[in-house]
Amino acid sequence: MVPNKSLDEHIVIHRLLYDAHVSWSEIFNARALKLTCQKVSDRVRSEGIGFLTKTLPRLGKCLDQALTGSIRLTAAVHGFDTQDGSELPRFLGEFFARIFQQDGNILPNPDAKCVEVVRTILYSFYKYEIPYTETQEQQVLSDFRKAEEDLTHSDACIAILRTALAESNRARRRGKAYADLHDLSKDFSTSNLVRVIREAQRLLIELFVSFDGYDIIPRHGPGVVSTGERLSAKFLWTNISHRITDVYPIDAYFCASNGHVCDSYDSFDAIKNTDNSAQVILVPKDSRGPRLISCEPVDFQWVQQGLRQAIYRLVEGNVLTKYNVFFTDQGPNQKGALLGSSTGKYATLDLKEASDRVSLDLVHLLFPENLTRFTDVARSVSTVLPNGEKLILRKFAPMGSALCFPIMALTIWSLLTANAPDADTRESILVYGDDVIVPTAYAASAMAILEAFGLKINQAKSCTQGSFRESCGVDAFQGVNVTPVRFRTVWDESPRPNVYTSWIAYANQLFDRRRFATYNYIVERLEAVYGPIPDKSMNISSCPCLRVSSARKDSFKRKTDKNLQKVLYRVRVEESPSVTQVIPGWNMLLRYFTEAANPVPVRPDENRIGVVGNKPASPFAVSEYTRRHSSILVWRWR
Repeated sequence: MVPNKSLDEHIVIHRLLYDAHVSWSEIFNARALKLTCQKVSDRVRSEGIGFLTKTLPRLGKCLDQALTGSIRLTAAVHGFDTQDGSELPRFLGEFFARIFQQDGNILPNPDAKCVEVVRTILYSFYKYEIPYTETQEQQVLSDFRKAEEDLTHSDACIAILRTALAESNRARRRGKAYADLHDLSKDFSTSNLVRVIREAQRLLIELFVSFDGYDIIPRHGPGVVSTGERLSAKFLWTNISHRITDVYPIDAYFCASNGHVCDSYDSFDAIKNTDNSAQVILVPKDSRGPRLISCEPVDFQWVQQGLRQAIYRLVEGNVLTKYNVFFTDQGPNQKGALLGSSTGKYATLDLKEASDRVSLDLVHLLFPENLTRFTDVARSVSTVLPNGEKLILRKFAPMGSALCFPIMALTIWSLLTANAPDADTRESILVYGDDVIVPTAYAASAMAILEAFGLKINQAKSCTQGSFRESCGVDAFQGVNVTPVRFRTVWDESPRPNVYTSWIAYANQLFDRRRFATYNYIVERLEAVYGPIPDKSMNISSCPCLRVSSARKDSFKRKTDKNLQKVLYRVRVEESPSVTQVIPGWNMLLRYFTEAANPVPVRPDENRIGVVGNKPASPFAVSEYTRRHSSILVWRWR
């Protein structure tokens, strides 16, 4: 009999429900399990996978907001039958009854474990990377344009504030009081905004006082570029914008040494100096639609990466910011979310389209000139949309620029810190990109000051009351981690490296959370496609392993390595095929100098898609490249 190689998403929900029944049989009995599984099957049959990727998550979002106390749980609004005389849904009603009162308000002592059970079921397929529709694509592009249009109003307000700041400075020099000219915000007078600007400028001047934009080691990033170069072709310079070479000369920043300059001097005339545009691409994100990325030209990316690394090194090592602003470590924000959910002392803020709403004018207003003179030459002034439309950028940098993340984070930090009422509040501000943690007492003022400067708060994901918090991938309720296991990679019945590694990881997460029925179902499907899979008892390194496998050790070929004095097994591993490309020696030396001993720190959630990078190697193989996301499964001794 041929084993079943398919994985039915609704059966995964059935198994999760069975696991809930095993752990909570006193409230979720066999009859409730049967009826709930039948309801899932019926709705998937009538609504398709959208029930799992859209309908259930909508109820989950309502649940999260109700946990903060900002709204009442209203299941009927989201397409679920309610219990008689109650706002609670019949679906998983046994668990909802331990979290909420009948009117939808949260109980005085809700059960955090029930919250984790419900969220695991509701959010399982929320991040599923199913193909997006043309409507979703157009919506993402429309939002991108809309954010750009909104910056017109923001820039007008910033221009007024710039004038007010100048007038205030003149009044201070004369020893006179400054009179407000305009009320640009319903929460702050112009004089208060001027005060915040002045303090934010002081903080950033202090931070960047010793910054030297010339002292960088440029390098290529792992992402694709709008100009189309890949792998070794990135080092064969054919175009370098005149804006860049005015500050970063070719001989000093695009050559390996003086010898490189001398040997290649005649070829410099062939290098063009066109100022190319970035290019917008849409890539799969999750069930909600695609993600928009703006790919940078290769010459801009080269300088951006060098500046980014210099900024990272400065900010993460400076006493002014090292405990408040993070680029490569999500841990502090994750711990802050857990602490905030248990004590209520800290709120988590989430910004909407943050990278698209930090305007160039705002950056020029806040940051010192000894930084902006370098970041200005490294930013693209325009980007090309998929339909060929060229869009002049008012934002400082869209997602895709190496400078987007650090400048966005420092803009948020400087404004929040400048507006903070006391030293304790300043010390409690944590910023990781657009994930922000502030003291709860300061949350309202923090949100108001950010919006006063054109940023937009995502109210639905910002947690300022109640006992629910979320930041940097951790969802917390009353000090308990209630983050669900979210499936992203779509199952495939044919062997696929990303499916193999991703679903082993999902299975292990479920095992660690004692979802054994769901774990066993996924393992059965994996073994039907890939055969025996090793587990952790075999002590195999550098190989995807299950927590527990039905395969015995004798299911794998094995041998004894006398040098290592251990048994090796022949198992599947994921490898990216290496590509050897020999380029002129000086260009290979340039790559060695910029990459071998100069790794660029990468954020955990960065560069997941559309990337072309280098295979980690020791010693560094200058002519060897790895095409990421073209990996294969191969048999290796481990």
